[in-house]
Amino acid sequence: MNFISDLQIHSSHSRATSKNITFQNLEKFARIKGLNLLGTGDFQHPKQFETISRELEEDDKGILWSKTKFSFLLQTEISLIYTQNGKGQRVHHLIFSPNLDVAKQIIDKLGSKGRLDYDGRPIFGFDSIELVDMMRSISEDIEVIPAHVWTPHFSLMGEYNQLKKVEDCFGDNTKYVHALETGMSSDPADNWRISSLDKFQLVSFSDAHSMWPWRLGREATIFNFDELSYGNFLKAIRTGQGLKSTIETPTFYGKYHFSGHRNCNVVLSPKKSLDLNQVCPKCGSKLVVGVADRIERIADRPEGYKRENAKPFVSLVPLQELIAVVYNIKQLNSRKVWSVYNILIKNFGNEFNILLNAPEDELKKIVHEKLAKIILMNREGKLKIKPGFDGVYGVIELDEKDKIKTQKSLSEF
Repeated sequence: MNFISDLQIHSSHSRATSKNITFQNLEKFARIKGLNLLGTGDFQHPKQFETISRELEEDDKGILWSKTKFSFLLQTEISLIYTQNGKGQRVHHLIFSPNLDVAKQIIDKLGSKGRLDYDGRPIFGFDSIELVDMMRSISEDIEVIPAHVWTPHFSLMGEYNQLKKVEDCFGDNTKYVHALETGMSSDPADNWRISSLDKFQLVSFSDAHSMWPWRLGREATIFNFDELSYGNFLKAIRTGQGLKSTIETPTFYGKYHFSGHRNCNVVLSPKKSLDLNQVCPKCGSKLVVGVADRIERIADRPEGYKRENAKPFVSLVPLQELIAVVYNIKQLNSRKVWSVYNILIKNFGNEFNILLNAPEDELKKIVHEKLAKIILMNREGKLKIKPGFDGVYGVIELDEKDKIKTQKSLSEF
C-alpha cells in the first residue's frame, strides 16, 4: 500500500506558524490533499507533547492514530547554531522517534541542553556530531535527517555554512545519517549531480507552518509498505526498500532557487551571479546566494545526470496556486479559489488525484477549460515560473489569453 507522507510539520507552538494548526485540522486537510501519513511536529515542546499524548493513540508498531484513524509519526525539528573548525554553522535537523517512551527520553536529554518551551523549533549550541551521539545513546532507532539541505541560511550544504560534503558536518557519524531532505529549492535531479550524496536516500517534505493545502503536502514522500510501522519507515530511510518516490514543487517555485537581492528586486541565474561576484548590481550588497548557484559550484556531474537506482519524482505546483493564477486572484484563501477547489475535490476525491490523474475531458466537464489546461501543463512540467530568490516564492507566468476574465470581489484583489 502507498503511504503519501509529509513528515516535516510544525505545530502552533513554533514561531511564524498558524495558531489553527490542530491535529483535527491537519487530518482534515491532509485527507483533502491526498496524504495519509503526517509527522506530529514539535513533539519535544511540552504543550505539544501533552496534546499528542491526549489526542493520539499509539499502537505497538510506533504509529500514532487519531480517533478517526489517521496516522502520525513522532517528529520534530531543531536548530543547531555552533562553531566547528573555527567556522560558524547553522543547521536544521529532523528527529524521528520510534515511540512515546523514547520521545520522553529525547525530551529529557534535549531539556538538559536548553529550554524547550519557548519555541516548537528550539535552538541549541551543540554540534551535529553531538546530536547523533546523543540520540544514539537513547536508541539506535532514532533517525536524524538534515532538513532543506541547500537553503542559504540554516542548512547543511547551504551558502552560509560553506560545507561541501555531509562528512564536513557529521564527521565519523556520517555513517548514521541515511537520508537528506532536499527542500523546495532543490529536487532529486539537482542532488544526483553530486557524487558524494549517492549513498543517501532523498526525501521531500513540506516544512508546513499551516494546515492549508497550498502548504501542507506541497512536497511529500511516497512509501510503499505491506504494513504501516515505524520499523518499515526506518528500513525505507536506511536502505531505500519501501521508499517509492517523491512529490516536489518545481525548483523555480522555491524561495531560494536563484541568487538575488529582494530590496532591489534583483534576481540572477547562477552564471550571472558568478559573473558579478555575487554582488547586487544595483546597490553593491552581497547577494543571498541561491540553491542553483550553490549546487552549480559544488556539482561534479553535468545537469541531467541520473544516478543509479534513483527514485522517481514528480514536480507539481499546489492546485490553489493554479486556480488563483488562472482567475487572476492574488489571495489563495479567497472565496472564489475555495469554491473552484472544493468543486474539484468533490468530483475527484483529493488534490493529488486531480493534479496527477484526472483526465482532461473529465476536468473540462467540471471546470473552465483554461483551468483544465493549466492543470495538464502542471502535470507535464510545462509551466513557466519566474524563479524564487531571497525569500520570495517563484511566480507562475501565464499569458493573458490563458487567464479567465471575471469580475472580482473586493476580497480577491
